[in-house]
Amino acid sequence: MAAFKAFIPGKLFTGNDWLYNHAVITSADKITDVIPVAELPPDIEKEVHTNSILAPAFIDLQIYGAYDKLLAVYPNTESLSLLNTYCNKGGAAFCMPTVATNKLSVFYTCMDAVRQYWQQGGNGIAGLHAEGPWISKEKRGAHIESLVYRPTINEVKEFLEYGKDVLKIITLAPETCNKDIVKLIHDYGVKVFAGHSNADYETAMQAFDDGIDAVTHLYNAMSPLQHRNPGLVGAAFNHKKVMASIIADGYHVDYAAISIAHKIMGNRLFAITDAVTGTTEGYYKHTLEGDRYTADNILSGSALNMYKAFNNLVTHAGIDVADALRMCSLYPAQVMQMDDVYGKIAKGYSAEMVLLPQGFENDEAVLLS
Repeated sequence: MAAFKAFIPGKLFTGNDWLYNHAVITSADKITDVIPVAELPPDIEKEVHTNSILAPAFIDLQIYGAYDKLLAVYPNTESLSLLNTYCNKGGAAFCMPTVATNKLSVFYTCMDAVRQYWQQGGNGIAGLHAEGPWISKEKRGAHIESLVYRPTINEVKEFLEYGKDVLKIITLAPETCNKDIVKLIHDYGVKVFAGHSNADYETAMQAFDDGIDAVTHLYNAMSPLQHRNPGLVGAAFNHKKVMASIIADGYHVDYAAISIAHKIMGNRLFAITDAVTGTTEGYYKHTLEGDRYTADNILSGSALNMYKAFNNLVTHAGIDVADALRMCSLYPAQVMQMDDVYGKIAKGYSAEMVLLPQGFENDEAVLLS
């Protein structure tokens, strides 16, 4: 029978509420109870963190590689293991490795790597996020123009068949893929995000009504909000259900723009890192400049981890600590429909939790389980 353990923080954030003088009891990777410290059995193993906040573990739905191993260049289990280590140091128990617009063979090799990683017992990797190649050439950003194209439904089906069980998110431009393609992707259990898109407001709103789940890195590489052309950004703001990810590094999006988006979207806005790593091979030669990356002098990715993103949301964007925590855990779990297991500290949920210094003064979070 699995042993029970009690974690006792200075402050506990459940995903809904703040609790004080409470303990989280875990066993066999699950939370078995959340109770007042005074009610703990005297003989239970205890781990006390008086000066820390305990919160649900973070989730990063868009990250490309770590420690000089970009997944698209090194599509193997070692790259995925390093990526998991990097994410864990930022308080993320789960991440979605992402491949930007590339040859289809590269996507397939990355899918194979994820399968092999799982078969070897690797954890923390939630699947694969294909960002492109069915995007807008006008809003491709750092993506490779020659690899961008409009697919046929048969090409999409072939891609989905190969990616069964591994492929979890596809970012596409709504103007390049009609609702039949979106429906087909959903039929395979894959989420559809709109991104790298030049769609006008009406096209975007219709696409959201047709079932697109979220918007990839709000503001970046998309038709902007203008007073006569509200664009994809305006549609994301105005739609009642669609969610959106955002990069909180201060380079991709001004912090004031993040604050504005949060005021409008509330629980529909969640954080990603969009983090890349240095590489001199492949299509994307990411070079670190300060604390962000460029490729061919175009902003190509961040140097964030999820804890840094959370800290920036609080410190620079002025977002309440509780909501910033939800933006890094509960809301990404919700968009992936994983919020019955992740994103909260409650009985029956995963025991993956993150320990944060109350003053947010450290560079790294501590992942607990």
